[in-house]
Amino acid sequence: MRIACAGGGPAGLYLAILLKRRDPGHQVTVLERNPAGVTYGWGVVFWDDLLQHLAANDPPTADTITREAFRWVDQRILVDGRPEGRLAGYGFSMRRQRLLDILTRRARELGVEVRFEHEVSDETSLDGHDLVVAADGVNSRLREAHPGSFGTRVDSGRNRYMWLGTTKVFDSFTFAFVRTPAGWIWCHAYGFDATASTFIVECSPETWAGLGFGQLGLEESTARLEELFAAQLDGHRLVAQGPDRQRAPWRSFRTVTNERWRHGNLVLAGDAAHTTHFTIGSGTKLAIEDAIGLADAIGAHDNLAAALGTYERERKASLLLLQREARNSARWFESLPRYIDRSPDQFATLLHQRRSQLLTRMPPAGYYRLRRTTEEFALIDRLWHWASMRRREREVRRGSRAEG
Repeated sequence: MRIACAGGGPAGLYLAILLKRRDPGHQVTVLERNPAGVTYGWGVVFWDDLLQHLAANDPPTADTITREAFRWVDQRILVDGRPEGRLAGYGFSMRRQRLLDILTRRARELGVEVRFEHEVSDETSLDGHDLVVAADGVNSRLREAHPGSFGTRVDSGRNRYMWLGTTKVFDSFTFAFVRTPAGWIWCHAYGFDATASTFIVECSPETWAGLGFGQLGLEESTARLEELFAAQLDGHRLVAQGPDRQRAPWRSFRTVTNERWRHGNLVLAGDAAHTTHFTIGSGTKLAIEDAIGLADAIGAHDNLAAALGTYERERKASLLLLQREARNSARWFESLPRYIDRSPDQFATLLHQRRSQLLTRMPPAGYYRLRRTTEEFALIDRLWHWASMRRREREVRRGSRAEG
């Protein structure tokens, strides 16, 4: 087949790798709007499950990423004036540009054509391709070229956030909460190589307005944040990315969902198909899993329409749990006053359990007490969550089959 992947992020590049690796006869082209070596975003975070998926599908890519990944240990929870909280565990991260460089090099080794500075606004410029994959991000132009065809819904979160970088290397995933006269502001910080870290700042819209960020430019905003987080930054600077060097890139997170993922020979993948809130750190994992799912479906069917139907059905069902957990996690941070005054141990536990559906329905103190004192409660929490997801998964599968 002739296949065009619009978007040179993890979804588009890894799909190209898999398709070319499994069938060298495919003609696969990746089209990226940015110049080579230019991306927006700092570090990406992932866990063992992603490395296992990579190893099972393309060992050379897995070997390189595993060898170069930055490993952080534990989660530190810092709240103004209180003893530090700590949660055991570990994870991995990598500079986003380095990840894309690894995937680009591997794709080209396999014979994929990767073109930079190539904008695709609609698929008419790709006539003659058997399959066009819209992996062009949350603002997908290919998706938006067909209003109404995908049933796209975009929900904006309440909190404001800004994605920054710093030369301070955080070797633990760090949540730091700072009390200000306008309310609480906090960071999500983690190292991604030996020289730098991601530093995401988040707060309520009331705190954002009360601190005057609506009237501050980029330099003034980062300087103010450096003051607020001086204890965590140890004298290191904060740096923003983006084409506008005057305006501070504050955003409200947009959750994208689509009722349908395909229109003719055009199919969605990665952030063009779905987004999950950054507080669960699953964007890269889900993009890679989309690529694996689509490559698997194409390999299992002789008919392209059947393959795209299988891909859509299976991936939509697989996403249900993480999508709900992401919503719960985002709401936890939007409801921070409900939790912030707990003891350090309670607050750490409730932060760790922020994905739980039961936590949203119970008083925090009651949830904490039952989880800490009743061994069976943790199992009940998981089983209740699992059962509700299984019901929803069956509904999605039935709906997808009916549409097909």
